[in-house]
Formats: sequence, C-alpha cells, structure tokens
Amino acid sequence: MISLLRTKLLLSSSLHKAPIFTVMDSYGSQRLVALAQQLRFYKPPSLSPDEIEEQNIEESAGKVVPQVGFQESATSIVKDPERFRPNRAAVLVCIFEGDAGDFRVILTKRSSKLSTHSGEVSLPGGKADESDKDDFETATREAKEEIGLDPSLVNVVTVLEPFLSKHLLRVIPVIGILTNKKAFKPTPNPAEVEAVFDAPLEMFIKDENRRVEEREWMGEKYLIHFFDYETGNKKFLIWGLTAGILIKAASVVYQRPPAFVEQNPRFKLPKGASNDTVTR
Repeated sequence: MISLLRTKLLLSSSLHKAPIFTVMDSYGSQRLVALAQQLRFYKPPSLSPDEIEEQNIEESAGKVVPQVGFQESATSIVKDPERFRPNRAAVLVCIFEGDAGDFRVILTKRSSKLSTHSGEVSLPGGKADESDKDDFETATREAKEEIGLDPSLVNVVTVLEPFLSKHLLRVIPVIGILTNKKAFKPTPNPAEVEAVFDAPLEMFIKDENRRVEEREWMGEKYLIHFFDYETGNKKFLIWGLTAGILIKAASVVYQRPPAFVEQNPRFKLPKGASNDTVTR
C-alpha cells in the first residue's frame, strides 16, 4: 500500500512568507537561532528542464503533476474540480533542542479507538478549517487541539513541499521551532491521542533501526521505510507518510541526504483519479 505521495506542485509565494525573527527573539540557544535563519531561506528544489517540459505537457492536458513517493518521483492526477479536489491539511514538524544538544521532533501515537490509522505514530496536525488563514494556523491550531501545544510557544519558520496521502489528501508539512521545551506541558486529547513523545530528528537520515519493504504498483517498484524507536520502555514504529515527511525534514535541517537509498517510484495514477481514489 502506497503510504504517501509528495506533490511536485510549486508552492505559492504566500506559503513562504514565514515570520521574520531576529536573535532577540526567545530562542533557546544559538543553535536554534542559526537553524531558524537557515530554514527561513529554504525553498523547494527547482524543477529540471525535463521536468518543466513534462509539467507543461501534463498541465496542457488539464492535469497537475505531483511528486509520488518519498523524493523525486512524479505522477499525474486529473485536474477536474468535479472529480478531484484534494482536501488540504497541515502537520507540524515541531523541533526543539534536547538536553544533549540534538534536534528533536515531537510525535504522537494516535488513539487506538480511532476508526482510521488507529495506534499509528503521526505528527500533530489535521485538515484545514475554512477559518484558517494559512497552513501555519492549521498546523498550530491542530497541535493545540491534539496535544495542548500553545501556538505562542512555536516560531514557525518554513514549509516543505506538499505531500499527498494514500487517500489523496494534500498535506503541508510546517516546520516550527519550540524555543522553550520546559514551557510545553503535553495534554493529549484522549479522543485523538494516546501518547506524546519526541525522537531525534537525525535518526531519519541515518541507516540505523530501519527496515524496508519493497512494493510494486503498476510495474514500478519502490521502498517503504520503517523506523523502530524506543524511549521510556515504550516502542514506537514510525513509517509511511510520517516517515517520509521526517526524512525530508531531516535532510533539510541537516543539509545532507539520507544514508540509505529511498527508491521512489515514477508512475502514473489512473486517469480517473478522484476524491474517492485510494492507492494500494
């Protein structure tokens, strides 16, 4: 089952209007200040000439060209508002500095009572409300509702390229920096969240505690990555959409690619893709 698809659509300029911060802001350390400055200027990679030509061809046929898999793959989805209008969502990649000086990210384990993805590890976030002014607000609002994270504690610095979930939900990863970890007292919403924990961000570009499964769809082979993590005598499995976003986030933060082959697919979604389409 394909667990994620990442769009190659260019982000609108409004997505990159992250707040401007200075050293006088309440960052927890000089490392966080430097990270914030680095991420503020992050831009998604430019399309190659061949990719631009392919996109022009696809768009002329009334399609959008998203990125499928974890990295540089492409697919086509019919751009028909009556047949395919992906709902928008945002997740918060909330980074803070751990006691050992490493960058860590806040994660949740979904409630086992939920009807979908029950018990799975995910990033705080959810679908956009009409009242949300942007993806930043969606991600921080959902984080407050799910785990009690006050938006005033988070400095939002940038967004990553959109992803598409297996249900073709467009998910925008929003990167924020938690400047004062001690001020955050997790209060998980029991209807949605079973546990709140954090993990070292760098683990998602290391070839440790990782395993893969090879899958095939429409003649294209690709890999799904699974990360095993243990903390406080509790074991967590991080995979799929969440793992894909964190691989990308870690690559951007540490400015280096993962130490393993991602093997992303290049394939075409069926022409009749719609809001009810589920990739498997």
